[in-house]
Amino acid sequence: MGTPEFAVNTLEALINSRHEVLVVVTGVDKPAGRSLKIKESAVKICAKKYNLSILQPPNLKALSFERSLAKFKPDIGVVVAFRILPESVINISRLGCVNLHPSLLPALRGAAPINWALINGFTETGVTVFQIRREVDSGGILLQEKTGISEDDNAGTLSDLLSKRGADLIVQALDGIEDGSIKPFAQSGEVTKAPRIDNELRKINWHWSAVRVHNLVRGLTPYPGALTILNKKIIKVSKTNPALDICSGKPGEIRITNKGEFFVSTSEGCLRIIELQLEGKKRMSASEFLRGHQIQSGTMLG
Repeated sequence: MGTPEFAVNTLEALINSRHEVLVVVTGVDKPAGRSLKIKESAVKICAKKYNLSILQPPNLKALSFERSLAKFKPDIGVVVAFRILPESVINISRLGCVNLHPSLLPALRGAAPINWALINGFTETGVTVFQIRREVDSGGILLQEKTGISEDDNAGTLSDLLSKRGADLIVQALDGIEDGSIKPFAQSGEVTKAPRIDNELRKINWHWSAVRVHNLVRGLTPYPGALTILNKKIIKVSKTNPALDICSGKPGEIRITNKGEFFVSTSEGCLRIIELQLEGKKRMSASEFLRGHQIQSGTMLG
């Protein structure tokens, strides 16, 4: 059970394992883009490539979906980046369901653990395979693996890494469940949250430190993006680098160097803008942007 690109590696790993994928459950086809063309989920596209059975229930609590799923008589359900399952659906599989979560549970329970690991400035995170129970992200842990976060990682690159690591871990977990070598153990340690990203969080606060703004940008790139305002127009900031000793000024004040570098003052140091995207335009380097826009030092960002 999964929908986005993040779940595709797990599906392919299961297909290539000794385990049999009976059916794939994914989100319904939806209109996307300016043309509102109907788009299939990444998981559905993958499942079609391997001629797998596919279910796309609009309502997970619908009796018709439960009956359709039960016909496959699954031993276990594997969930990656999907919706919260009703208990009745969890119990259809003989051994219940397991979930892949891209954090070291109980840290960063919730919908956006990859984003929040970066926003919070973590240098380490990981993947966890755990048993699903009614309380979200709280079930017994089967396997867990740590991984470092590099200084160059953003939400896109970290997602790719954890998707691959998690796919391997899921297969290991199923192997261990099958041969009895893996038993769940209770989560321990501090429980922290990783709620959905809302539009308010996307707004850059230049009264934060340069490092904190930099981590926000990393955590929201490539999607949904960290935003600021320049001359009443929205700019998505895509790539930055803290430069603590380069300049000083009021928070949000722009400084353009003689080399054409784009810096912004914060409450603690400066932030170099490396890539950005003006609303309605493509993503570009700061130097490309400055060639096309007459931005003066001292201009304020909102």
